[in-house]
Amino acid sequence: MHLPTLHLIIITLLIPWPFSSVLLCAPDSVLVPGMCLTPGKTLTSDQGSFALGFFTPSNSTKNMYVGIWFNDIPLHTVVWVANRDNPITDASSAVLSMTNSSSLVLSQTNGRHILWMENTITGGNSSAKLLNSGNLVVLSSDGAMLWQSFENPSDVVLAGMPMRDTHKTHPPWRIISWKGPDDPSKGRFSAGKDLATPLQYFVWDGSVPYRRAPVWNGYVYSNMELQTVSSLMYLTINKGTDDETYATFGLSDGSSRIFYKVDYSGKTMLLRWNTSLTDWTAVEQLPAYQCNLYGYCGAYGYCDNTEATPTCKCLDGFDPSNKTEWVRGNFSHGCRRKEELQCGGEDSFLTLPAMKVPDKFVRLWNKSYDDCAVECSKNCSCVAYAYANLSTSNIDGDATRCLLWTGELIDVEKGGAVGNENLYLRLTALSSKGRKSIVIKVIPAISAIVLLILLLACLVWFRKFKGKHDKKGRLKRLMMGDLRISDGLGEETHEFPFIRFEEIVDATNNFSMYNLLGEGGFGKVYKGLLHGNKEVAVKRLSRGSRQGGDEKLLIYEYLPNKSLDIFLFNSEKKPMLHWPTRFNILKGVARGLLYLHQDSRLMIIHRDLKTSNILLDGDMNPKISDFGMARIFGGDEQQENTNRVVGTYGYMSPEYAMEGLFSVKSDVYSFGVLLLETVSGLRISSMQNIKEFPNLIIYAWSLWREGLAKDLVDPSVSESCSDEEVLCCIHVGLLCVQDDPDARPPMSTILTTLESRSTPLATPDKPLYFSRRNR
Repeated sequence: MHLPTLHLIIITLLIPWPFSSVLLCAPDSVLVPGMCLTPGKTLTSDQGSFALGFFTPSNSTKNMYVGIWFNDIPLHTVVWVANRDNPITDASSAVLSMTNSSSLVLSQTNGRHILWMENTITGGNSSAKLLNSGNLVVLSSDGAMLWQSFENPSDVVLAGMPMRDTHKTHPPWRIISWKGPDDPSKGRFSAGKDLATPLQYFVWDGSVPYRRAPVWNGYVYSNMELQTVSSLMYLTINKGTDDETYATFGLSDGSSRIFYKVDYSGKTMLLRWNTSLTDWTAVEQLPAYQCNLYGYCGAYGYCDNTEATPTCKCLDGFDPSNKTEWVRGNFSHGCRRKEELQCGGEDSFLTLPAMKVPDKFVRLWNKSYDDCAVECSKNCSCVAYAYANLSTSNIDGDATRCLLWTGELIDVEKGGAVGNENLYLRLTALSSKGRKSIVIKVIPAISAIVLLILLLACLVWFRKFKGKHDKKGRLKRLMMGDLRISDGLGEETHEFPFIRFEEIVDATNNFSMYNLLGEGGFGKVYKGLLHGNKEVAVKRLSRGSRQGGDEKLLIYEYLPNKSLDIFLFNSEKKPMLHWPTRFNILKGVARGLLYLHQDSRLMIIHRDLKTSNILLDGDMNPKISDFGMARIFGGDEQQENTNRVVGTYGYMSPEYAMEGLFSVKSDVYSFGVLLLETVSGLRISSMQNIKEFPNLIIYAWSLWREGLAKDLVDPSVSESCSDEEVLCCIHVGLLCVQDDPDARPPMSTILTTLESRSTPLATPDKPLYFSRRNR
């Protein structure tokens, strides 16, 4: 026998160990009795996807832990920790081993200090193995699974990990956050299914609800948000041999690395590995806003996720319980009914679509939709109901889901990723009728652009043809509710609803800063909530404001997505503006301008067309806004001169900016700038990515001249856009921004070109800036 081998045997036999007389410490794919793992060594899965070993958090120098991490990516990402609350303090004596009694044990100080032991009684000849799924298992000699890390998770859920939905024979299944970014010990936040029902998933802060996911209504993960993550992400629900129900998310072959976690701040995240960034990217991160927190909006309040910045509102038929606190942003007092319920046939149910239904419901079993509605209507204590057909009965044996609420409605949301079903809310018949009446009286079903045009036509007509001497008479008629408008031919046609000034003051909380949406050169714009929870925008016109004791207000449709520039020039929001949406917005604006220039009874020139004046409704349809500088031409007028040039530099045509001349071709120029900005995602004056060029127009023309126009396209849409559409838009945009007004195409030609792309296009002239700079 060679001497080194003999020395090794002698040394091994002399190692003191209470569980085994011989312990071989060497890395392997499996740990069997008599073998161990020490710091610096790892146990890897067969395909090398995961590794088990010792690690030290990045900012810690003394504490060491045993964990599992991704082994095939460069970023060290721990997904499971064994000794979370018992860190290793003496790395030199730390050992993870399978003892002769077939227990998986982590110890230090030569086995005298046990830090962690797998929580099961094993039989003889057991072994520990790390699977390719990231699951550490203890197997019996016949291959039966005796213990697994998937049933004892830390803060992460991996693909294939069974999440227990019920708690019949086992304790509650939870994932628990780390205490801090570099502290794996158990933190404040935990996540798992509701103890009362498997239909709800909660995140708790200690024992207090922190966030609640939507009540399960039979949906399976939508692949819409995950197309960049995986070709397929799916959810399976099955019943185990232990009579418990388990849910598992899986991925198709070739999918990106994905995992779900609850972090130390209480956020839950679905993360995917981004190979190009060599980092994890959050596909979903909740809560995204404060009002997504549990019960943040109080009783009968809801978080409106359809807003650009989600905020709290009251359900239909309810007002803030404490208006002063509500305006200050304290929503904890919630809302109260405007009209008390009158049981006995006097109540009706209002359908609220796209809702995350409230917490604290009562479930009725084996009911149809009609049965569910009847059960609520005949119970005077029932304030709301919701119904769904579940995709499986595996959870509790019933594929129907009838929910009733008999107490306060708490933790409600609308729209976004959580709003996916109808909530049927009980209101008094009086409230229901009153709401319909208010909608008919106050807000007609008319688009913002038409309303603005008609109002402007009214003001200009009276000012130009009636004269200022009739001002007091008009105001008197308005105060009496006689608000009619001329069609421009001397005939009164449309009758508008009468809204009292006091109603506007109340709707905007006396024009409070909290309701301020924006401010321009012609006044401030406030958000208002009229009776029936109809949202409007109220503009206080600064010109003539409070002249003679009068107050001029412009009331029009409130659009939740605000303006185009908010999406277009925001690096986080611009990916939401897909190319088809951008192209539809451009065509919509072109149709609006064509109406102003040609199809309306009077020719209207906007004079301040820009991205911030293109408002977007809930479906991202554009509305041209802010007609404060608009001019109306009558008869044969085609061009006008002004000594006061107003507008936004960059969008102004050269003849208007330098000589005060404006015409319909001034709006065409502005549309060309807007078009180039929408395609590129760059501002007209942006210095980003345009090299030595002074502005976007020069940059775009240079790329077009060199045959590189496709390089102008916003990188966030470049891979998914239509080459034909973007090149057409760039070409049209360059024709619109030509210095000679007569060379610019009319809006009729522009719209036809954008919609059919069959109209032959002229060659755009070189921008004047080049000629001036060269001379």
